[in-house]
Amino acid sequence: MPHEFTIDASHPAFAGHFPGHPIAPGVLLLQHVADALRAIAGERMTGVQEAKFVQPLLPGESASVTLTGGEGRWKFIVARGNDVLVRGSVTGSRA
Repeated sequence: MPHEFTIDASHPAFAGHFPGHPIAPGVLLLQHVADALRAIAGERMTGVQEAKFVQPLLPGESASVTLTGGEGRWKFIVARGNDVLVRGSVTGSRA
């Protein structure tokens, strides 16, 4: 089940992340991966092994995080509809 989110256009990160042409900073997208890991698997993200940023997420756009794997090793995709924005792998822990 995907974890859906929208980063509101008024988020303060947009003001300094390419003024005039704002995009969501990668750290915000990874925060939503961590949120999805916690909500879907009950794990806390402990590391990012790989993250490939393919397309930007613009202010106010909706996206979703899909996780595959388990037991502390996860692959993720952040997508806007059918468009992949970020893909990679993370580790997690129940501790």
